[in-house]
Amino acid sequence: MTETVLLVGGGGREHAIARAVADDCALYACASNRNPGIRRLADGFEAIEETDAEAVADYATAVGADLAVIGPESALEAGVADALDDVGVYAFGPQAEEARLETDKAYQRQFMDEESIPGCPDFEVFDDVEAACAYIDEYDGDLAVKPAGLTGGKGVKVIGDQVTDEEAKAYLRESDYDRIVLEERLVGEEFTIQAFVANGDLRTTPAVQDHKRAYEGDEGPNTGGMGSYSDTGRSLPFMAEGDYEAAIDVLDAVVGALPAYKGVLYGQFMLTADGPKVVEFNARFGDPEAMNTLPVLETPFLDVLTAARDDDPLPELSFSGEATVCKYAVPDGYPTDPDAGALIAVDEESAGDALLFYASVDERDDGLYTTTSRSFAVVGRGDSIAAAEAEAEAALSAAGDRVRIRHDIGTASLVERRIAHMDELRE
Repeated sequence: MTETVLLVGGGGREHAIARAVADDCALYACASNRNPGIRRLADGFEAIEETDAEAVADYATAVGADLAVIGPESALEAGVADALDDVGVYAFGPQAEEARLETDKAYQRQFMDEESIPGCPDFEVFDDVEAACAYIDEYDGDLAVKPAGLTGGKGVKVIGDQVTDEEAKAYLRESDYDRIVLEERLVGEEFTIQAFVANGDLRTTPAVQDHKRAYEGDEGPNTGGMGSYSDTGRSLPFMAEGDYEAAIDVLDAVVGALPAYKGVLYGQFMLTADGPKVVEFNARFGDPEAMNTLPVLETPFLDVLTAARDDDPLPELSFSGEATVCKYAVPDGYPTDPDAGALIAVDEESAGDALLFYASVDERDDGLYTTTSRSFAVVGRGDSIAAAEAEAEAALSAAGDRVRIRHDIGTASLVERRIAHMDELRE
């Protein structure tokens, strides 16, 4: 029997999910934007706001969906998984209560503290801006300043890296955040591990390093992610033996404390001189990290989904052993003043063997236009990070004009800087 799968969301992450399942099922999709890559792969598409839980559930029922995959965190926060589960459509994504692990950073840290989850930094939670500012003055060291709610990856300010004490306090005073998390600044190299979780089972994928800063050389403001890379194995070049396993121990502890959790559990870690510490958890695939992980997953993703739904053990995961490099094309001026509404030409034929994933583009009768967010990504694969980077770079002629790219992602010089940084910290 052919499974019918509903995909919720219309970004690059969701295009990667669609590519991973489309050949094995009847695929339907709904999103607030019309992603041209997803529309080509789907048997049906409906324009629905991802946060409209009732409308998503109605569409799932109308197309006879057997299960659903939820892409964006905003949909999880809005209870879309709850609504789908309520109408008998298995949602591969946590219900709103478990999704608080991502959607409420204060809850996330308090959960880690109460459940003795390893890797938790020192932290304090404030609902009073002036009390938070006083804590900044009193704290001996640098802090990460985090709004408790969702900010699309752009709300965190790190004292001693991005801002001064005074700038951090001004940022808080100018904001309208209800709650603020202040935690010790973690120094090291960041990496991400995404795991599939259901029925108490956990299956992990290769580590990925994302690049949040807007400009080459890790300069500029934070973004949703300008690109990422993975290596041929499960670890990364700057990680030492045991670092990957220590991170998995953290994810295992989370699943043990949240037995009802289902979907993707994304651990963002800082590899410090003392081992991995938790920067944050996400309750869904990363974007761009899904575009590194799913193209090299040889186990059919649909098998993971059906095992989760049927209360079977999740399959052991097999990967191709290829390295990957993902580079995003974003509107000029992104993220502070993006050139939205610009007509862009994407020459898909010039991408060659690289994969092209559409993200936030406005598809009109006369072509594709930029929005205020990232436009599309290219992913190269190869027998080394260098080979994957070369394939991705060769494909970037598909980008055309009026977009900007971080060309340094995945280059030998950038990777060597990461290795040297960790070597220095470990001395």
